[in-house]
Amino acid sequence: MILFPNAKINLGLRILRRRPDGYHDLLTVMMPIAWTDILEIVPSSTGKTSLHITGRAVECPTDKNLVMKAYHALANEIGGLPPAEIHLEKIIPDGAGMGGGSADAAFAIRGLNEVFNLGLDEDRMAHVAATVGADCPFFIYNRPMFCTGTGTTMSADVHIDFTGYTIVIAKPRVSAVSTAAAYAGVTPCEAVDTPLDLLGRDIRDWAGLLINDFEASIFPRLPQVAAVKQTLIDCGAIYASMTGSGAAVYGIFATDKLAREALTHLTDCDTFVDTGRAW
Repeated sequence: MILFPNAKINLGLRILRRRPDGYHDLLTVMMPIAWTDILEIVPSSTGKTSLHITGRAVECPTDKNLVMKAYHALANEIGGLPPAEIHLEKIIPDGAGMGGGSADAAFAIRGLNEVFNLGLDEDRMAHVAATVGADCPFFIYNRPMFCTGTGTTMSADVHIDFTGYTIVIAKPRVSAVSTAAAYAGVTPCEAVDTPLDLLGRDIRDWAGLLINDFEASIFPRLPQVAAVKQTLIDCGAIYASMTGSGAAVYGIFATDKLAREALTHLTDCDTFVDTGRAW
């Protein structure tokens, strides 16, 4: 079976408070985008489970990869799992705030569920995914979600219409952001308006209101990330924001022509262009 784990962007991200368990309560809307890795899962011919990774270099031992963690989490959930041969082609940049690793893990759970006819529904798969990582359950459902708590409490009552818009995502090649370091630098603050409230406004009104709290600490440390956001705005984006804890930035353009022209100014970035749609 071949699957295409996709990335996500955050539409607003507010950090409310640090929890006693060391995690943070947040508010955000996550939306899938079409930038994908490639994941192949087949029953093992050797009697052993293996993971082979190609494409972008992954600075993580294979046995610590989230895909392998997902395999073992699913095996623990159901009391055992047949061995599988897994091949992951990495395309989505890491350290970008787009959830590439989390998507790989979630799609591994989805793929194993199908390959071995386990019959798990989305809610049970999301339960397993939550034991692997905070963003993983989102990719089980893989549709816009309003996320609260540590990000694993999700509501699907999100309606977004990007029909006619084009989204450019750009990640500076010299920049990567550690999630732990990003959280260490953020100052929690109770939000007045939630990202879900603000999505009802015209996109042209989002600037200055739909905020990613990580920008305040990441931009001074990584000015090249701030420069990408400014470049997108200068090139005509009606809204631009860093996604997640960075370092990828996205811009929403009213026309595909403006979006394509913006790409010519993002020469030191990995980029992707996504066509807007209604959710």
